[in-house]
Formats: sequence, C-alpha cells, structure tokens
Amino acid sequence: MAKSSQAVILLASALCFLSLLSLAQSEENLFVSGKVYCDTCRVAFETQLSKYIPGAKIRLQCRDRDAGQPTYSLDGATDTTGTYKLPITGEHVDEICEVILLQSPLADCNEIAVGRDRARILVSANNGITDPIRYANSLGFSSKVPVAGCDEVLRAMGLVRQELMA
Repeated sequence: MAKSSQAVILLASALCFLSLLSLAQSEENLFVSGKVYCDTCRVAFETQLSKYIPGAKIRLQCRDRDAGQPTYSLDGATDTTGTYKLPITGEHVDEICEVILLQSPLADCNEIAVGRDRARILVSANNGITDPIRYANSLGFSSKVPVAGCDEVLRAMGLVRQELMA
C-alpha cells in the first residue's frame, strides 16, 4: 500500500514538474485581429448596412512611448470576411501600438473615415489576458454616397441625419 501511494505521489509530482517546464519553455505567440468595414451610410460607425472589405490593406505599427520613434511595423490585408490577423514578434509592453488603415480595394468606398482610421492596442503577453489574440476596434472607409436605406436604419436606431433635420 505504501509503495502504491509513493508511486502516485511521484507520478503526480513528475506531471506537475513537466507541465511547469513546458509552460516556462513555451514562447507566447500573440496576434492582433480586427475588421475593416465600409461605412455605407457615412455616419462614422458600423450599421446594419455596413459591408466588410476583403483585401483592405492595414499596418500594425508600434513606436517608442517616449521618443515616438517606430520600433515595429507589419503590413497585412483582410481576408474574404474583411478580417485581419497579424502575428506579433516580440514584447511591446512599453510601446504605443496601433493598427492603421492603408488602402481599400473598393473604388466606391476608399475614403478613410475620420476617427476610424486607426485603433490603439496593447501588445504584450504580460498584461493578465490569457487569450493570445488581441482584438482591435473595427477600422472604416466611407463610401462616396450613402446607400439606399440608411435613413430608415438610422431612424430605427433613434438617430436622425443632420441634413434631414434642415
């Protein structure tokens, strides 16, 4: 009986040690993920009529918090659902990192929406977040003209477009 309990204790200790060892040796792979949309109603936020843009170009850029000098940069593009997922190399805890809009492939929706052209994000494994994916706010381009149905969507949200009030 004593031998079997010693064997169980030894096995449990070995498993705990191995799990801690693998945790210490694993390098955290982080990703930044987000979406790029077309603001089809030209209201500077997503609505039911917004469309996600495949093939939009974006850049993840980190810069030194004090000097403002760029320290890391990675370009990427959205997939068929308008989503991007960029792998991160290194730890950027003392840096300011942003995802920045670069280019839309849509000729009728390529104006960078003011205030939706960048999203700041914390890129560090040492912040208490266990998920390796860091989610950025959606970035937006504006269409040249609002699509049909925008006024109805805005009214349903309790909003009224400025030019409708005149």
